[in-house]
Amino acid sequence: MKKPTKKLLTILSALLILTGGFSSCNAGQATETSALPHLQRAKPETLGINVQKLQLADSIIYQSIADGEIPGAVLAVVYRNKMVYLRAIGNKQVYPYIVPMAENTIFDLASVTKPIAGGISAMILVERGKIRLTDRVGLYIPEFTDNIRIVDLLTHTSGLISYPNVNRLREQYGAPAQDELISHIINAERLFAPRAQFRYGCVNTIVLQRVIETVSGQSLCDFVRENISEVLGLNTLVFAPSDELLPRVAPTERLTDGGLLRGVVHDPMARILQGGISANAGLFSDADDLAVLSAALLNGGAWNGNRILSPQGVRIMTSVPQHVSEFGRALGWDVGSAFASNRGDLLSASAFGHTGYTGTSLVIDPELDLVIILLANRVHPYDTGSVVRLRATVANVVAASILNSK
Repeated sequence: MKKPTKKLLTILSALLILTGGFSSCNAGQATETSALPHLQRAKPETLGINVQKLQLADSIIYQSIADGEIPGAVLAVVYRNKMVYLRAIGNKQVYPYIVPMAENTIFDLASVTKPIAGGISAMILVERGKIRLTDRVGLYIPEFTDNIRIVDLLTHTSGLISYPNVNRLREQYGAPAQDELISHIINAERLFAPRAQFRYGCVNTIVLQRVIETVSGQSLCDFVRENISEVLGLNTLVFAPSDELLPRVAPTERLTDGGLLRGVVHDPMARILQGGISANAGLFSDADDLAVLSAALLNGGAWNGNRILSPQGVRIMTSVPQHVSEFGRALGWDVGSAFASNRGDLLSASAFGHTGYTGTSLVIDPELDLVIILLANRVHPYDTGSVVRLRATVANVVAASILNSK
């Protein structure tokens, strides 16, 4: 049997991959946003980094690939506002054929969406005097009659259900069903009284999204694009990537019909009930754009003269509120909860970040002036891999390589 030609493989891929396009929010995104220069590149040794120690991260990722945990990954390390390490390892696609990983591969960020689309957007509205963190949700969604506040949504201490039965809601209401989902959340039994416990859940950011959209008068997609992506010149930080960006997107899970998800959010609630535009999951990005966003947060909310937040906003957003200090959750960001595996063992107490179900991870350490971005695609082609240990060991190796910290 003859080996399939490249043209045949391309046609096969087109038939087997389900692509985005069910939202027009980002139409023309790649050409409308004026890309600003990415972070300056620097050799790690020039900034006091032990290169031999840093390169151990590569071997750890290669071992994870060999163990079948992931098909590949992109690792980016930012130190003192410079990109000192950017590696593409393994493959971004292994079914129906192999495509090597590239440094500019775009990933489904999954729950890394929460602190960016949810957290940063909410803080922008706080800074504009549109909302207060202590405002009751019912001020913006009158059907919420209990004492849940905006800050409770951001810290996952609201008592709301964690995640709905997506298939049941789809059968009952069809798809998408944003209003019906909100109604379901409102009427669902509370897990506990607000601020009494911590329970991580996607529903918190669904409600927060409704508040953001109600107050701003914009879709979340438009708000993020205009107030974050366009300000910082981030061409790949988008919901539902455009046709121009799609070839760079790593596909995620193989579906039961043999197709793949690519450029379509993997999370079922975001994809089915929210139509792909959702604060709990749905953002896509490459490592370069996440590096610029991280640099802006490390620099008091601005980068290259372009500001998304004030220094005070960044400080509050990345600090754990005193009234829920035992839970370790900041406003959208994870500082020290049981979910903060990506911090490893060697980062400072001020480090904050988030992980994503698809295998993505972002951790920012203001004390070390360090950013670690690990974009792995653990759900491709099957949702079976694990990256919990990988994130921690990579973070440890990177942190240990910093021999000249401020």
